Amino acid sequence: MAGPGYYVCPTVIADVPADASIVREEVFGPVLALVPFDDAEHALRLANDSPYGLAASLWTNDLRAAMNLVREIDAGTVWVNPHVPLDPGMPFGGMKQSGMGREFGNGAVENFTETKSVCIAH
Repeated sequence: MAGPGYYVCPTVIADVPADASIVREEVFGPVLALVPFDDAEHALRLANDSPYGLAASLWTNDLRAAMNLVREIDAGTVWVNPHVPLDPGMPFGGMKQSGMGREFGNGAVENFTETKSVCIAH
């Protein structure tokens, strides 16, 4: 690494228990924790068993199966086959305890808007 600082080398951790903190907490670093699962329903339960829901990525050759899972994954963004591409026209933000509001897209403008309803009887 060039220069001073604290760095984490890209790390893959295999066969991680589903209740491990590396799985249950948001990790903002080049770390991949691999949790084994039996089928798509089991994977969905594991993915949603978290107080966080910023983003998820799903890797498959079966687009129909992917779209069925995308509807059920509790995350603000779900990528199918890539991970982390961002489009400034597409809203980005989390669910549950991840994030507040949305960045990018129309949702970002709404974060700076306060709506007021006015009813007048005449």
